[in-house]
Amino acid sequence: MSLFGGPRFFIANQESVGLPRAVQVTWTRSQMRKLWERFIEAILFLCAFCSVLATIGIVGILLTEAIPFFKEVPLHRVLTDTQWTPLFADAHYGILPLLSGTLVTTLVALSVAIPVGIITSIFLSEYANARIREVIKPILELLSAVPTVVYGYFALLFVTPFLKQFMPELSSFNMLGAGIVMGIMIIPYVCSLSEDAMRSVPMYMREGSYAMGATKFHTAIHVLVPSAFSGITAALILAISRAVGETMVVAIAAGMQPNFTFDPTEPAQTVTAYIVQVSLGDLPHGTIGYQTIFVAGLALMLLTLTFNIAGHFLRKRFREVY
Repeated sequence: MSLFGGPRFFIANQESVGLPRAVQVTWTRSQMRKLWERFIEAILFLCAFCSVLATIGIVGILLTEAIPFFKEVPLHRVLTDTQWTPLFADAHYGILPLLSGTLVTTLVALSVAIPVGIITSIFLSEYANARIREVIKPILELLSAVPTVVYGYFALLFVTPFLKQFMPELSSFNMLGAGIVMGIMIIPYVCSLSEDAMRSVPMYMREGSYAMGATKFHTAIHVLVPSAFSGITAALILAISRAVGETMVVAIAAGMQPNFTFDPTEPAQTVTAYIVQVSLGDLPHGTIGYQTIFVAGLALMLLTLTFNIAGHFLRKRFREVY
């Protein structure tokens, strides 16, 4: 009994004392790991929720300040009147002049940025070697680091005088020069994102096109661009949002005169330029003139939202096709 009782007691002692303690330590570490994961998950959720909360706060402020304005001025008058003079004695509250100026400058900017950006991205993705790519890409990134005030005076003092050599009747303040410089400014957004989307296209799609006898240019146009159209669309949405929200270039080079026109050679005022002009602290809080700032901001937000929704559906459609 002494021979077998001792070992049996030792084994029982290990099972009743040692192993449960090890199991308890393992269980505690597992619980701590789960608690830490839940803590990290809560932090990430709060960070994501902060962006949603900021958006809700912005929309709430815009609506809070804009609703009293619409109680004084009917909505149909805002959408149909072709004059915007809220600070004059004979006040007009038509938002169309500001929207037309914003749309025209944006379209001019996109007509410059889209072809140049996509062609440059095709070159960097398919034709340039690593050494050339390492030189060109940082130079393009420097364009986005230039202050917008510098771009504004570049448009006013260089681009507009240059355009006047071909169009002598061109006004000193015009949407054409401002739009061209805005297009140059947003080329890095289009080029960088489009090139990343093209480089993410699988190599077997290129090889399949080459095997069918297609050239490199034909492959880039008919295979890479449609396959990467989802990423290209995301780049275009970012470029549109950047152009619509641009302030200093249009404020300096396009003029500060609300003008309902779609002629890019004419001066005009954009939504952001009007907000800059009026947001100087001279208007008393609660007046209609002060509330027009938030009406213009609400119109700008709806315009940007429309472009984003359209781009989302376009990206979804081409993603399903390709």
